[in-house]
Amino acid sequence: MTDVPNQDRKTIRNDRPSSTHSPVVVDTPPQRVHDAGDLLRALVSLILGLLVTLAAVYLRGTAAGVESDMRQAGHAMDWLMDVPTNFLQQIVTVTVVLAVLIHLLVNREWLQSITAPLAMFVGYSLVLIISNLIVSTRNTTLIASFNPQNAFGSTVLLPDIYAGLAAFLSAAGPRRLRSTVKWGWNALYAVAVIMIIISSNSVSGVLVSLLLGRIAGMVIRYIVGTQNKGAWGEAVAQAVASIGIDLTELTRVDATLDKDGQPIPCLNDDLIEASRIYRAKDASGTRYTVSVMDGQLHTAGYLMQLWQWIKLSGVSMRRDRSAMDSMQHHMAILFELRDLDLSALHPYGLTESAESSILVFYDDTHLTSIEPDLLDADQARQLMDFLARANSRGYTHRRITPNTLATDNEGHAVIAGWENSDSASSSANIALDRVQLLSLIAASLGVEETVRIALESWGKDTLIALMPFIQMVAIPSQTQALPGWNRQVMSDLRARLRSLAPPESVETTDQVTLSRFSLRSFLALVLLVIAVVVIFTQFNLQQVIQAVRNANPWMAGLSFLLGSFSWVGGAITLGVLVDKKKRNIPGIFLSQVASSFTSVSMPAGVGPAFVNLQYLRKSGYGNTMATAIMSAVVAVQFATTFVLLIVIGLFTGRNTLSGMIPTNTLVIVIGVVAIVAALAMAIPYTRRLIMDKLMPIVASYARHLFDILTQPRQLALAASGSVVQSAALGMSFWAALMAFGCRTNIFETTFVFLLANTLGSAVPTPGGLGAIEAVLFSAFRLAGVPSGVAISATLVFRVANYWLRIPLGALAMRWLGRHNLI
Repeated sequence: MTDVPNQDRKTIRNDRPSSTHSPVVVDTPPQRVHDAGDLLRALVSLILGLLVTLAAVYLRGTAAGVESDMRQAGHAMDWLMDVPTNFLQQIVTVTVVLAVLIHLLVNREWLQSITAPLAMFVGYSLVLIISNLIVSTRNTTLIASFNPQNAFGSTVLLPDIYAGLAAFLSAAGPRRLRSTVKWGWNALYAVAVIMIIISSNSVSGVLVSLLLGRIAGMVIRYIVGTQNKGAWGEAVAQAVASIGIDLTELTRVDATLDKDGQPIPCLNDDLIEASRIYRAKDASGTRYTVSVMDGQLHTAGYLMQLWQWIKLSGVSMRRDRSAMDSMQHHMAILFELRDLDLSALHPYGLTESAESSILVFYDDTHLTSIEPDLLDADQARQLMDFLARANSRGYTHRRITPNTLATDNEGHAVIAGWENSDSASSSANIALDRVQLLSLIAASLGVEETVRIALESWGKDTLIALMPFIQMVAIPSQTQALPGWNRQVMSDLRARLRSLAPPESVETTDQVTLSRFSLRSFLALVLLVIAVVVIFTQFNLQQVIQAVRNANPWMAGLSFLLGSFSWVGGAITLGVLVDKKKRNIPGIFLSQVASSFTSVSMPAGVGPAFVNLQYLRKSGYGNTMATAIMSAVVAVQFATTFVLLIVIGLFTGRNTLSGMIPTNTLVIVIGVVAIVAALAMAIPYTRRLIMDKLMPIVASYARHLFDILTQPRQLALAASGSVVQSAALGMSFWAALMAFGCRTNIFETTFVFLLANTLGSAVPTPGGLGAIEAVLFSAFRLAGVPSGVAISATLVFRVANYWLRIPLGALAMRWLGRHNLI
């Protein structure tokens, strides 16, 4: 829900004479709500659908047993066999659709009267498409898992009645608000049970069809939105009257919108997410701030709390399942903070109406936000003292971000936004609070000044105890978005706190595990899964064994050693471009080894670039600089390979180059890119987006890249490393040919290998798998190598420089992860 600008809103006014029951109310009409819970339900339905499909295929006996039990239990209903199934389905469908549509039309819900039937059509179409896709696979096991056993008459793979009605009822819902939708679901479930008992439909077919309809209906309901069932206008005034406030005025406050048009949380109600704020006055002239949170909009906040609970390990997180739970806890925390003589908003009371929770504040405390770049040392000290006072009684904030910094009536710096806070907090939660505030102030004042102030406020022992908690996962994204923030802040902060501790304690202090789930662990899991799939689906073990068995073992071993030497070349290229202070030789070398593991799940060239980028970020470089260095490495390697091809081609007389470059394809790609770029710049919106958002980033990146590539000494050393890398791989393939007694010119072999490997790597398969083998075999066969030798040498080379590298890369990745270098 978003508030419309003041000049566009239609006010709901009641200008009758003031009395206990008739205040002057100025409010906007209720807006439709895009409930994040609808998307969550669609996602859950998708997951359940996949699980049902897997169970139907791989637990076929169990699924058949469930169906058999249901049929045995339904023997008492044998009379149902005489009921025409088509008639039963049609009568239920027509009755449910008519009842729900009449209900919607009577209640003048025009939009849902249109979208519910459309959702039904989408449900029918979706189940038809999925059925055809399953049949087109010709997988008899998969098809049999959805086909009803002992079915009579005409049967379908996935019955469409369940998908159509499920989509219709989901889009027309929710069921708690409409009795016809509730009874429609009950009727649909009854039909499903009957159809399974009489063997007309299978359990798996019914469930998958229902879930497909549920997905379609929920997605459409989210896109269109549902009517807000919260309290508005007069209903808010009446709810406030129930807790003893005789209002004479109630006026809606327009929300400030962000760049995406969403309301920004306001200090007037202590930064309550997705709330509506009203100014109010009672008969005695006392003024209040009224904050209204709709239950339909609380889902997004609950999901955020749930995500924090899943992401963080070792710290407790609140999970308020309802808006009332959240409001009650928030009010209690504010009362407790005021009891500690800490400046916080002054709650009056809490009430609820319809699906809204309403928190009323006295209008006697006014908070003003502090801009992080204007924060001074005195304010930083006050913020630290404020947090220390709250933490001393076990109260923790849990989400200290730039917008929570404020000043009160007297100009004292305070921390606001206690909606997600908690009491009786553990030491880990307290440490997390302090790390969040410390890093926020450090991004504004610098690490040295921040630590100096923290020593005065918190003391040396407290700061030393924070060392294990100085981790990126603890820092909110809003803090990381500050202009003064970069990853080096965390490294400098950690180093500064380490300098305060005795050397012996630093050695024995282990980092606390805060992240239960991180992007790094997720990517590692994805890479492992892809690697396993690739190995078991693409690795032709019998063919490889035959090739290796016929090879000279000494030359095959030499091929592996020469190929491994390419890691040294890659490490030289990267290491030269890294600052001396950040140059970790073992880490740089092992990052090249680790790239062998990523190449099994990423296209050739992408894996090494990805590892280099992650390593540079962990080494303290900002995103722009890390990307510039990574791009410089790629540019040097590409340029070196191109020059080597030209030089070797000239001196060996090879004209293979002109015959192997796919000119037409290259021209087509360039033309498509040019057309897309021209269209993007021709459209005003995309042109402004590119010029305002993209070009500053590109300019900064290009500037860093130019600075790197215009240093002759570094460039020469980086190029030499790339020459070593290319030469090592070329010589490795030469040794693979020698393993089968094929003596070739080492320079010509390197030339053909570099050309073929470059072209094969352009195909976006994991590690160039399949493409590199095909191009190498074709290139060397064209160069005069016998077909049998060419394919055998290619297989030995790929075993030595691809498959055997995978476990070594995995070990290197693990070492880098343990040392926080990737």
